[in-house]
Amino acid sequence: MNSGQMFSPGMDAARETSGVSGAVLVPNRFVWPHGGRTVFLSGSFNRWSELLPMSPVEGCPTVFQIIWSVPPGFHQFKFFVDGEWQHDDHQPYMSGEYGTVNTVFLTAEPSFMPGINPLASCGSNMDVDNEAFQRVVRISDGTLTEGMPRVSEAELQVSRHRVSGFLSTHTAYELLPESGKVVALDIDLPVKQAFHILYEQGISIAPLWDFCKGQIVGVLSALDFILILRELGNHCSNLTEEELETHTISAWKEGKAYLSGQIDGHGRAFSRPLIHAGPNDNLKDVTLKILQNEVATVPIIYSASEDGSFPQLLHLASMCGILKCVCRYFRHCSELLPILNVPICAIPVGTWVPKIGEPNRRPLAMLKPSASLSSALNLLVQAQVSSIPIVDDNDSLLDIYCRSDITALAKDRAYAHINLNEMTVHQALQLGQDSYSPYELKTQRCQMCLPSDSLHKVIERLANPAVHLPWISGVRRLVIVEAGSKRVEGIVSISDIFRFLLG
Repeated sequence: MNSGQMFSPGMDAARETSGVSGAVLVPNRFVWPHGGRTVFLSGSFNRWSELLPMSPVEGCPTVFQIIWSVPPGFHQFKFFVDGEWQHDDHQPYMSGEYGTVNTVFLTAEPSFMPGINPLASCGSNMDVDNEAFQRVVRISDGTLTEGMPRVSEAELQVSRHRVSGFLSTHTAYELLPESGKVVALDIDLPVKQAFHILYEQGISIAPLWDFCKGQIVGVLSALDFILILRELGNHCSNLTEEELETHTISAWKEGKAYLSGQIDGHGRAFSRPLIHAGPNDNLKDVTLKILQNEVATVPIIYSASEDGSFPQLLHLASMCGILKCVCRYFRHCSELLPILNVPICAIPVGTWVPKIGEPNRRPLAMLKPSASLSSALNLLVQAQVSSIPIVDDNDSLLDIYCRSDITALAKDRAYAHINLNEMTVHQALQLGQDSYSPYELKTQRCQMCLPSDSLHKVIERLANPAVHLPWISGVRRLVIVEAGSKRVEGIVSISDIFRFLLG
């Protein structure tokens, strides 16, 4: 049997749904996600007269797809898999005179099949899409393609109201794990020792304990070490590598306060008050504290006494943990949030590479692997971001450099032997990674998504990052890439998601 002639399961069905001569053809993606050696497509749109060969998706050989232009209207179709007619139970279908067939209704505008996730059963970290399909759903000149799924303003407000309602009625106590540990550092600990502790513990942030005051007084993060290394690299600085042996965290925090102009009326430096929450605070308030104060985490502190003495540090709350709670709650009732099914390129979320004719858009911060480590650290601080995409000459994603990567410089005291202006980003990323295979690094570090991915898929990936490397505590940003080429098109962060959902 060849692809030009075949025995049709429903030749007469063409009379019911044949295309109108001269009608506009609508590109549509058809997917068979259940494996096979050879898979073909046929339907009423080609009068059941031809088998259209489907191609396996790159990186996921059990998924087959084809982009085919069909006239608007109601259509029936089937898959011819390894010599047998099949239909997909996970797509709309109906029973009729010619057996069970899948169905689709297309309007006159370009569209794609709702509810089909071609890689749902594939373990690939990066979805692969077809370039023709990408052209169908891509935003052009700031205007949405007409066939792209969207929600009304009323549905958007309903989604936001339900997320806000959930966060307002659930407390920070629900973020506490059944078991775990929280590492706190003595504020009088030498900076050098704190640097090594964070690396050895595989964390990038720790609360600070003041024994004299008997309370948590602040947080030490990877950003502090970035600022410290920048000071070490500054010839005008009085802070030397040797002084890290005796220079305490409290001294650094006080010096940092002077540098940032936090001086009281008597000329004394002061740090801003600790941003914290209690176990009974609702999740919405905790989220707003993180967003409004631009911090990565908020310590959850409990005290049985009214004056706040003898506090107990229970947990470090982050937006990633809060997003996990949202995902768990709405996972089996996603229909309550219509916005979840909309592609991220169709909603105002994230930072996108400026298009032609958009001179006012802020450029996306990216670096080449040959860029100096100094430029990477400066960009992390100036752009106030948690990670930077590392790209090739075609802006295709190669890796990312995160704030937390700075702790890898503690290995073998590498920070004492490097010049920030001479070490490249590529060399910095190699430190501490020798014990991991290239596959682990590629699949775990580069957290990506496509512009056509639904908001639901993006949220799930941000809430449950596949990152287990010891110097990375979590992923707060997804790099949006073009299918196939992996050309960077934008970035979406957990902060972006919550700002959008909370309006």
